[in-house]
Amino acid sequence: MATTMFDKLLANLKAKRKTIVFTEGTDARILSAADRLLKEDLMDVILCGNVDAVAKAAKDGGFNVAKATVLDPATYEGFNDMVNKMVELRKGKMTAEECSAALSKSNYFGTMLVKMGKADALLGGATYSTADTVRPALQLVKTKPGANLVSSVFILVREKDGVEERIAMGDCAINIDYPDTVDKATGEVKVTGAQKLAEVAVESAKTAAFFGIDPKVAVLSFSTYGSGKGGTVQLSHDAVIEARKKDPSLVIDGEFQFDAAVSPVVAKTKCPDSKVAGQANTFIFPLIEAGNIGYKIAQRLGGYEAYGPILQGLNAPINDLSRGCNADEVYKMAIITAGMAE
Repeated sequence: MATTMFDKLLANLKAKRKTIVFTEGTDARILSAADRLLKEDLMDVILCGNVDAVAKAAKDGGFNVAKATVLDPATYEGFNDMVNKMVELRKGKMTAEECSAALSKSNYFGTMLVKMGKADALLGGATYSTADTVRPALQLVKTKPGANLVSSVFILVREKDGVEERIAMGDCAINIDYPDTVDKATGEVKVTGAQKLAEVAVESAKTAAFFGIDPKVAVLSFSTYGSGKGGTVQLSHDAVIEARKKDPSLVIDGEFQFDAAVSPVVAKTKCPDSKVAGQANTFIFPLIEAGNIGYKIAQRLGGYEAYGPILQGLNAPINDLSRGCNADEVYKMAIITAGMAE
């Protein structure tokens, strides 16, 4: 494990004991990571699932999770309290029967454990889809005050000439695009797409800073300072203006093509007066296609390790795994997730 990026996270875990809940307690990758986390005494672990099924899966894989707490929605003593709490949270949108059915599934059950203070953080998605991890979080844990959306960021790390390089990329996993939010009754625009993308930029900069990156934020497009028209150009341009309103201290600029954002030579030609161009380290994509492709190019061709998606805008650390993840990625994402808990 890197001894730089994870330092702050490990210090947080040592300073105050945290509990993480895994929604897929019988998955071999989860059990392997849990075994390692418990062996190193980094945090307390809750595994969701049938007690016998978890025990069998652990035995079959040779994993020692004896120190973990295994909680089964079907036998959990506080289940009725959970149902009552969910009915209250859903405010007439779901009946008690519907809430009970939802909470019988580990993604909702695990999220409610976080909401009710039984766990500090949640990691899911080894078998659940991103939507099935995010939806319970939105319904139960909910967004932070002032947040209009949940977004994600990847922290990408590589070693170059003995130095660990880190960059951030958002949003590459959650928001497909950024339409205006319009009041159905009046037709009035409540939140513009640019304000939403600006929120992604501000939150991504905060996450980048948490991971030791001094954020210089570039909002990307296929245009630099109006050199192109159409597509996402206006959205990216306006998002920079909105982000500066949200956080005047933020070092942000755009819209930029990627080469203008990272190449000092190109920046000198296209935008010589920018404080970001040519030295950006936090990249904001205007569409999920661009973001998802972009981080995977950096990962596969640039030699970066990608950590994420790290979810932003929620009231508690809840993160999503790729269904193609391995045990080491689960272990590292667990440290990131629990380490971000207050």
